[in-house]
Amino acid sequence: MTAPRAPGFTLVEVLVVVAIIAIAAGVAAVAWRDDPRATAEREARRFAGALEYAAARAQWRNETLGVSADGRAWRFWRRADDGARWLAVADDDVLSPRSIAADHTLVPLAYAGQPLPPDALIPLRPSGRNEPYAFVLDGAGIRLVVASDPLNHVSVVAANP
Repeated sequence: MTAPRAPGFTLVEVLVVVAIIAIAAGVAAVAWRDDPRATAEREARRFAGALEYAAARAQWRNETLGVSADGRAWRFWRRADDGARWLAVADDDVLSPRSIAADHTLVPLAYAGQPLPPDALIPLRPSGRNEPYAFVLDGAGIRLVVASDPLNHVSVVAANP
């Protein structure tokens, strides 16, 4: 007859659990490691999504929106009722100003096939008929172009530096 087993875990069971946690932590650390190329691609895709959303919002709300990038951040604007001023969009979390990663820059590249100055504001019309435009994101040895076609589809493509 064997003695009844005491409640609790054996040392082997505890060591197995600790080993599994250590392996999972190692895998997580590798996955979360700061990969500059992945950061640049994530920044570009986040910006592309915001651009598509802004173009759709301009149509839904019948308002003229604009977007600008100053190298360190991007911002969305709304045309004031007087038609002369641009006001920062403050009523939408998706369109709130966003800073980009410290070692990256984002600037306007072109609008309707013409080069743009760094302080340009690109309009997004309520009709949905927008000229093609592009921004360039540089950093960490990668250059990505975030570009929109006339149907407001935004793509992210790698470009030669």
